[in-house]
Amino acid sequence: MKIQPLENKVLVKIEKSETKTKGGIYIPESAKEKTQFGVVEAIGKMKEKEDIKMGDKILYKKYSGEEVTIDDEEYLILEIKNILAKIE
Repeated sequence: MKIQPLENKVLVKIEKSETKTKGGIYIPESAKEKTQFGVVEAIGKMKEKEDIKMGDKILYKKYSGEEVTIDDEEYLILEIKNILAKIE
């Protein structure tokens, strides 16, 4: 399935959170913290030029956007203003 975000929105593939600590202790699903990192998969048609491109790894605001599942993969559709930084 292919999704094209509208206007000033982006489709971000959510990075998986760590399943165990550095010491080797496994973290249960209920205790995992929500990740804020992802990779831009698609960009809507924005009115002004933005510095975000497809494939960029980004940091976004916690609890922003709408989570969707496409072909068993977790994605987030969020507004461009909720992107805090690009990760180099």
